[in-house]
Amino acid sequence: MTSVHGTFDRRAFFGGIAGSLGRVALASLLPGLSGCASSPREGASPSAQDRARRGPQFAPRARRVVCLFQSGGMSHVDLFCDKPAIRDHAGEELPPSVRGTQRVTGMTSGQASFPVVPPLEKGRRCGESGLWISDLLPHLQGVADDLCLLQSLHTEAINHDPGITLFNTGNQLPGYASMGSWISYGLGSENSDLPAFLALVSQGSGKNPGQPIFSRLWGNGFLPASHQGVGLRPGRNPVLFLDDPAGLSRAQRRAQLDDLAALNARHAERSGDPETIARIAAYELAFRMQTAVPELVDTRGESAWTLSSYGPDVQRPGSYAANCLLARRLLERGVRFVQLFHRGWDQHVALSRQLPNQCRDVDQASAALLRDLKQRGLLDDTLVVFATEFGRTTFSQGKLGDPSSGRDHHGRCFTIALAGGGVRGGVEYGATDDFAYNIVRDGVHVRDLHATLLHLLGLDHEALTFPFRGLDARLTGVEAARVVHEILV
Repeated sequence: MTSVHGTFDRRAFFGGIAGSLGRVALASLLPGLSGCASSPREGASPSAQDRARRGPQFAPRARRVVCLFQSGGMSHVDLFCDKPAIRDHAGEELPPSVRGTQRVTGMTSGQASFPVVPPLEKGRRCGESGLWISDLLPHLQGVADDLCLLQSLHTEAINHDPGITLFNTGNQLPGYASMGSWISYGLGSENSDLPAFLALVSQGSGKNPGQPIFSRLWGNGFLPASHQGVGLRPGRNPVLFLDDPAGLSRAQRRAQLDDLAALNARHAERSGDPETIARIAAYELAFRMQTAVPELVDTRGESAWTLSSYGPDVQRPGSYAANCLLARRLLERGVRFVQLFHRGWDQHVALSRQLPNQCRDVDQASAALLRDLKQRGLLDDTLVVFATEFGRTTFSQGKLGDPSSGRDHHGRCFTIALAGGGVRGGVEYGATDDFAYNIVRDGVHVRDLHATLLHLLGLDHEALTFPFRGLDARLTGVEAARVVHEILV
């Protein structure tokens, strides 16, 4: 088309469409601004913001999620696997028939020997269900009947960053949308004063420093920017630049934002730029968070019994225990997805010293969070995910028995725990061989876990898509994924 005598050129045509979609989205963000929004035509395609508010596609079992991500590769061999053969064959070479041709990292590929290392501590069958949990986790032993242990999770990622990125975004490559952003996109928020997705990071007592945790792990990727997670910092100033500038009253700040929103709305009308729309929403949310966040992080109203249940570190800002308590406060205020990243699980060396310390970091607070949610009536519709990017090898990294020895990465099978939110408690799913090295029944890929998580929230993982690079991108990617119905209530 040519731009002569009233006809539109290509740029004007698509600009007009973009502007129309911008006005539709602005209608929901700024209903009070005159002249910057219009109603969508009947039968028109919904904008990204409209789709984000469509809600569950079928009856959900869960309304919210908390993911307690143990970053670094938590050892399933030591914590969740009762394998007498590992103790019986301690010190012996791992049979070649078991090890097979598995790809290992450069840290053990040159070893001449691969001796079997038994678990650090004994464990026991817990509760009425009889789930086996290590004595390194005595508090989690006490909530065993609420846990579902997935013993057969697996991933193709062999190193930390690809593994952590895959678990959190469904792809080993950076740039894809995170789990929490997909859930925000699919369901929106239940609290207009807080983001739908918040993330917190703590440093453990095991490997210090642990694996780096990048903000892209709670990023929106290609989804609209309004679905990006917000990271909370420890201490009295959890969100930077949230306070009004000195000398500016609340009313003056409100007037500034109104004027800025009107200017941005005009730009959005002309350009249809979704980032402009997201920026307006971000300014408005930040204004509301100025009241909500200080109240959120003020735990003085918590009872002494509640505080003590999370352990002695609960009063230390930025600790795992403090973040678990904060997670509960976020969940009960309607935050859709809360993610805790706890670093320090990368026990290549000094396993006998680092692993017990790391377990003490998380054991009491994780169990307290489950009990706290349960006694407040929130666990039934809150899915708790206690997870890691991969497990650890049955064989030793380094000389057997050396205090500096540890375990290498193992993605062929590992264990995570789920609780609440429509998941059956007190059950195990999947099985591994006698050395906790290979899956022998009911394998669950990380993609299957994502599909199951979305299903519990009332979302079909195949239908929850967003156009990206010529594909209808989704959290579970292009390969087959299944919902693990066998673990659901």
